[in-house]
Order: sequence, then structure tokens, then C-alpha cells
Amino acid sequence: MTRKHVVVCGAGVVGLSSAYYLLERGHRVTIVERGGPDHDCCSLGNAGFISPSHFLPLAAPGIVAKAIGWMGDPESPFYVRPRLDWGLFSWGYHFWRASTRARARRAGPLLRDLNLASRSLFEELAEGSGNSFGLRREGLLLLLRTERGFEEERELAGRSRELGMPAEVLDRSQVQALEPQVTFDVLGGIRYPLDAHLIPQELIRTLTRLVKAREAGFVWNAEVRDLRRAGDSVAAAVTSQGEIQGDEFVLAAGSWTPQLGRRLGVRLPVQPGKGYSMTLPAPVQLPRHSIILQEARVAITPMGQALRVAGTMEMAGYDLSINPPRIRGMTRSLSRYLPAFRPEMFGACTPWCGLRPCTPDGLPYLGRLREAPNVIVASGHAMMGVSLGPVTGKLVSEIVSGDPTSIDVSALRPERYG
Repeated sequence: MTRKHVVVCGAGVVGLSSAYYLLERGHRVTIVERGGPDHDCCSLGNAGFISPSHFLPLAAPGIVAKAIGWMGDPESPFYVRPRLDWGLFSWGYHFWRASTRARARRAGPLLRDLNLASRSLFEELAEGSGNSFGLRREGLLLLLRTERGFEEERELAGRSRELGMPAEVLDRSQVQALEPQVTFDVLGGIRYPLDAHLIPQELIRTLTRLVKAREAGFVWNAEVRDLRRAGDSVAAAVTSQGEIQGDEFVLAAGSWTPQLGRRLGVRLPVQPGKGYSMTLPAPVQLPRHSIILQEARVAITPMGQALRVAGTMEMAGYDLSINPPRIRGMTRSLSRYLPAFRPEMFGACTPWCGLRPCTPDGLPYLGRLREAPNVIVASGHAMMGVSLGPVTGKLVSEIVSGDPTSIDVSALRPERYG
């Protein structure tokens, strides 16, 4: 194997994971990040889920009808800010085309394989780092308050078992027995025992420390403005701090990746999906499991002695302002499922938001570009960035090294939309 100099554009969880596994294979790595060493990214404030149970892509059957129903409620789980944006219209059309049962069934085995492989890599990372990012393998509890929701999730639990992943259907008393310290107002739930969770900001710190220890270079506060070609390939990333030359380039800039693709004449449809979270430092009750309040699409995660509440999908372009109704919707939903929590308990919490890169079919982009063969795209993970970070990084390292990928990623080809 030839040792290469790889320039990784983006220091989020996917970029750092790519750097980690590239270094493990002996490559030289330079990470270019538009922010500073304390930069925010869409992983820092999320729910920290590792989700083998997430075998259904964002473009799921029936989701379009639900999204239309939610549009009139500013506190609903999904909201599109009205605006004249051809990119949004085009993305929405492809999202609608992708939201079929047949596509979802085809995506299930791939998402299962990616998530289970990533879970194993997280276990290796935890063992090698003294579990500095708080990995906990307690499983996921998905809670239901409506009969219709319960029926839908029973069906998905059956599909999970078909894919070889256990899923336990629980009544109200069984849910309560699993979490005796927490008060619930639910009909029941589904437990996915293979799921896990972690503290995402500690994961970012751990990965940064590990790649620095292996002598990766960091170029902070350097926005990548262009990719300079030399023939069919890219010779350098043109940044606000000058050119950075390399043999291979990894585009892991999250929601900003399509802008880099356009520099190469490549169309990578992505819409930034704004997600929110708040973290209670001393919650009145603290569950063991990570939890999804399913009808409300709200996630809650114990992180040490704190509790993070995360959720919503707001399509508002690259706007990072806080929309108060989105926060109210999350806290009110929490109080309906877990009545010991009241919305006013979050009065002193500072809301966080981040932009999740969402592809039209709910599958990430991963692979080399035909238009520039020494460029690998690793982006578009939507809500699965943390969950799929390590496996994406490992697959990037295999692609750069010229090895067959350990998982077939042909369905993730970056140029599938032209």
C-alpha cells in the first residue's frame, strides 16, 4: 500500500473518524476545519444514539403524509420554513419519490450492517480510550402513547427481528419495570437491546485527542473555498488560509459538502435539517436507557448525571437561529410522556441547534467521485452522523487504501442524483 497525504475537509465526527482510521492504516492526514479548535458541529448537541434499530431511512413510507399534517403546527416534529428555493423543491420531489416501502426494505439490510459494524468499532474505541466518551450499552426504549403508533411500531419490531436484530414489545407495566425510577404516561413501548448511547461532545474530544496523538495536522479557521484541479484530479484545497496540497481529499463537511461538490461540477442534493437540544444538569428523574418519545419524535438521553432532550426537524436553510416554538414542542412532549418533567424546568437551559445534512433518500453519500477520482465524499448522514461515524471513517480508509470495502457501499454512491 502506498502511503498517501489525505486532506480531510471537516472536523466533525465523520471527518475525525475518517482521519483516525486513515492514520491507523499509515496515511498522513491534514484536517481542514472552517471553525476554530472549539468549533461547534452538528454532532455536539445531539442525542448521542448508536442506533442499530435505525434501519428505516428518513425517506420512510408514509412520512410525506405525516409531514404535511405537521406543517400547520409550529411545535410539531417537522417543519419547513416557506421560501422560494429551487433546491428545496427539487430535494422534496426526490424525497417523495424515495419514500416507498420497496426502497425502505432495500435500505434496511445496509443500514443494519453499517450500524452494527459501527457499534463494534465504538466498543473498540471505548476499550482503547478508557471509555472517555461514556459509552453505555443499555438499549433503546421507544415509547408509545397511541394505539395507532403502537401498531406501527409492532410491525417495525417484527421487521427488526427479520433482519436479525432483537426487539421486545412491552406493555405499560413492563416499561415501568425497566425504569422504576421514572414516571411514565404511555401505553407501552419497544425495547431495542442492541442500541447504545454516548456523550457526543466527549466523543469529539476523544477523537481529536487520538488523531493529534498520531500526528495528524489541523488547519483551523480555514474555510475551503475551492478545489483546484490538475487534469482529472484535485491537486489542492483552496482555503481562506491558502492552498493545501494532497494526494486524496475527503469531503466530510456535513451540510456544507454540496458547496464543495459544485466546485467540481457534481450535484449532491442535501438539505440542512435543523435539530435542537437542551440539557438538564440535574433532572428530577434520570433513566438508564436512551428513549424516543415516538409520536413526538423527541429523544432523551442520560449523559452522566445530566439529561439531554433533543429532536425536531426544521428545514430552514442554513439559518442557525433558535425558533422558540420548536423548543416548546419538545418540552411539552416530554411532560406528556414523563409527567414528572414540566416545561418550566428548562427555563435556565441554553438551547442548542445544529444542521444535519439530509439526503433525499435518507442514505448518506459515500464513495469516490467519477468527476474527480481522488475525491471521496463522506456526508449526508442526517440523524445518524454519530451512529455511523466510525464505520464511515473505516470505509473511507479502505477506499483510500485501494482495498475492497468491508461493506458494499454501491448504494451510497455520491453521484446517484447526477
